[in-house]
Amino acid sequence: MSKDKGTDITAAQGAGTGKPPTVGSVALSVALYTVARLGLVVALAAVIMGVGALVGVQIPLLVAAVFSVLIALPLGMVLFKSLRLRVNSQIAAVDADRRQRHDELQAKLRGN
Repeated sequence: MSKDKGTDITAAQGAGTGKPPTVGSVALSVALYTVARLGLVVALAAVIMGVGALVGVQIPLLVAAVFSVLIALPLGMVLFKSLRLRVNSQIAAVDADRRQRHDELQAKLRGN
């Protein structure tokens, strides 16, 4: 783990509102990232099939889908880097909050 994890957590807090991210906001960010990645796969498959049709070659949907997934894997990581980093930092913030509450509960149970 990096030393600047605290800055990641601070950056993840409520999109500038100062509030820590909730599980719901993390789920929304994950859903947005997933839709963006799936949209990229669909768009690439359409481009592959469209280029094939322009050249006069009929490309099966399954072949276009496989190639679009292979192309979209690295491309999505580059194109959607900000979304990915936001999801990662929000997950880290929620996990740190959960860990802190767990430690506080354990301390109360021990009587500290």
